[in-house]
Amino acid sequence: MERPAPGKVEDLATLAKLDDQVLLEELKIRYSNHDIYTYVGDILIAVNPYRDLGIYGNEVSGKYFLEKKSANPPHIFAVADTAYQCIVGYGGRIPTNQCILISGESGAGKTESTKLIIKQIIDLCRGNTQLEQQILQVNPLLEAFGNAQTQMNDNSSRFGKYLSNGASCLKREQRLLKSRYEDLINAMDLVGFTDEEQNSMFNIIASILHLGNVTFGFDDHDAAYVQDENGDIKIASKLLGINCEELVGTLTSMVTFTAGEQVKRNYTQQRAEDARDATAKAIYGRMFGWIVNKINQLLAPRCVNLNKKSEIGILDIFGFEHFEKNSFEQACINLANEQLQFFFNQHVFKLEQEEYIKEGIDWNEIKFVDNQPLLNLFLNKPIGVLSLLDEESHFPKGTDASFVDKLNTHFKGNSYYVKSQQTKSTKFTINHYAGKVTYDAENWLEKNRDTLPHGVMEMLQCSSNDLVKLIFRGQITRTGTLALQARKSSSNSLQILMEKMTSASPVFVRCLKPNHVRAPGSFNEKYIKDQLLYTGMLETTKIRREGFAVRPSFTEFVDKYKIILKTKLYGDSLADVNINDDYWLQGRKQIGSEN
Repeated sequence: MERPAPGKVEDLATLAKLDDQVLLEELKIRYSNHDIYTYVGDILIAVNPYRDLGIYGNEVSGKYFLEKKSANPPHIFAVADTAYQCIVGYGGRIPTNQCILISGESGAGKTESTKLIIKQIIDLCRGNTQLEQQILQVNPLLEAFGNAQTQMNDNSSRFGKYLSNGASCLKREQRLLKSRYEDLINAMDLVGFTDEEQNSMFNIIASILHLGNVTFGFDDHDAAYVQDENGDIKIASKLLGINCEELVGTLTSMVTFTAGEQVKRNYTQQRAEDARDATAKAIYGRMFGWIVNKINQLLAPRCVNLNKKSEIGILDIFGFEHFEKNSFEQACINLANEQLQFFFNQHVFKLEQEEYIKEGIDWNEIKFVDNQPLLNLFLNKPIGVLSLLDEESHFPKGTDASFVDKLNTHFKGNSYYVKSQQTKSTKFTINHYAGKVTYDAENWLEKNRDTLPHGVMEMLQCSSNDLVKLIFRGQITRTGTLALQARKSSSNSLQILMEKMTSASPVFVRCLKPNHVRAPGSFNEKYIKDQLLYTGMLETTKIRREGFAVRPSFTEFVDKYKIILKTKLYGDSLADVNINDDYWLQGRKQIGSEN
């Protein structure tokens, strides 16, 4: 069976033979032809072009309206159209919830893909009401508060990245930033934020910036004190609606009661800086949670039966990370990717099973990497990485080193865990599905505690600023969001995410960066191959090889194996020929033996 011309196949799952090298070659050729989208079955691979290819206009959008997937070239709009058709029950389908999972490295194009899907779904709905226009404004609004510029990505979804080059950035890009600010105000107006709410939000942001400018000195007893030459602490406390002296006290000392007596413990300079940063982070985090909460309230449909509603969930998830130094953040990100990969492998495996059953062939021999044991390594209770971290975080004398000692003791002999060869090291290695990652547990306990300084919560709950008071009287829910009238749950957001994904029909989008320097036209094969590994695409091709290693079309199969038939063929058609199942299976087996 002759392979089609390289780069001309839009769905690589239809190739007679698909392995790692074929996948890489096809993507490279298609990318050079400006074909940045490629299917592998129900998976869409998107390679960032770093240029405007003119493929997102209204004319192109209109082609992907209630069409078959094969009717048009691969496109992100086709993913939106498929989800839309499934959720409305088009073509006799049973309406089902949809889940679109978009993954990839920072800068691979996940956020832009998300925005394009939302735009296309709204176009498919023929939405031109105020609600649809409000929905379109949600992305730029959330990006303004949740995204940041990094070395890898100018618009990275990195909530919590704080300003470090503000003054120089303002001077260099004053006109651009002014335009973006005006766009933000327009978006908040359209979504429904009042002028008073907007003013309160900007007061809170200003208070955080002033808090960041607060510096500390220390006296002869190593006790910290505020150095407030520019009055930043006074301005911050005024904006937050709290007493300045009380704010200074919570940032530099802790007051406890022992045996009925009040005891004041002064912080060191480092501890005071940690208290300042934790306070700023908590204020910003709760404000961001309130913004999300407010958007949901403003856009919530009226008079809808929640028991009968259908959903299209769009998950823009960070990609697997492996840096020179990997800390607590990378461990959490990679754990989430392990969960996603487990779900992805199960989905592909299920499709293979269905194909085997459809052909009447035993499927018990299909194998795939089951990373459940690795998930157990992290998530098991009471002996799992996260449980042991929580345990050690509560011990007064617990340290990062003692935490790693416990890991070394409990996971000795575990094939997914590798102890550091260095004595008294805070490092350890995890054998992830995408490869080995060495983590440094330095500051893990502090990051895991993530506790506010003593007295800060109570102080902010009594603020004269209504918004500050509101967000600090709310509770953080099990999904990590702010609920103003909800109790805190012990379940974690990752578990809830997996529950929602499992209950919906998934569609996968794998975003790839063609090179490290964001240059149009450059295709770094090794870099792409690493991402194909991280995103699970190489595992997908492996599962397919374990199943039907070669997948000829019906015509190709007939052309090659018609000689074994006992009946006469009329042209290339089998319409009038009764093929015995034994001959069909014999052909299948012969294909397998030849490849």
